[in-house]
Amino acid sequence: MIRFIRFADGLSAWFGKAFAWLIVLMAAGTGYEVFVRYVLNSPTAWALDVSFIMYGTLFMMGGAYTLSRGGHVRGDFLYRLWQPKTQAKVDLVLYIIFFFPGVLALVLTGWKYAARSWQYGEVSVNSPAGVPIYQFKAVIVAAGILLFIQGIAQVCRCILAMRTNEWLAADEDVLETEDILLQKAAQAEKDAHP
Repeated sequence: MIRFIRFADGLSAWFGKAFAWLIVLMAAGTGYEVFVRYVLNSPTAWALDVSFIMYGTLFMMGGAYTLSRGGHVRGDFLYRLWQPKTQAKVDLVLYIIFFFPGVLALVLTGWKYAARSWQYGEVSVNSPAGVPIYQFKAVIVAAGILLFIQGIAQVCRCILAMRTNEWLAADEDVLETEDILLQKAAQAEKDAHP
């Protein structure tokens, strides 16, 4: 189980980090649009659609990565007070009742939309440029498959937590600034008073 969890976490991290680079492209595209619109007085017909497509792709492809790192919003005012074993039982039930049916619906419906879109080479109706969007519809399916794989890993985490009463932690690859500052302060305090 642990090997599968690490595989799923690694897969989700790879896709999440790869698609995170869309932020750079979005910033460049938006900067270009602002320049040509306000300096050259010659706006583009494609910039808005392309930024929507990139943001949507980033959002969708980052979902599994966020799930693997426990970053999704959770109403945990009671949850955090429970033992890991109890948390895992509740999580497991919620994954089975809500998560997997939702993700399965996302994949199946996304497949239907993507297949139809690829069939007739769908373009955006929101801009005169006719930006192709059929490839974006395929992202729905890919994101759903990644979420499904990561969901199985989360179920494995729940099973392990029910057995051991402790959560298998995800790899930490990104830390909040506050956490970094606290670690540096703790290290400085430790170095000052050996």
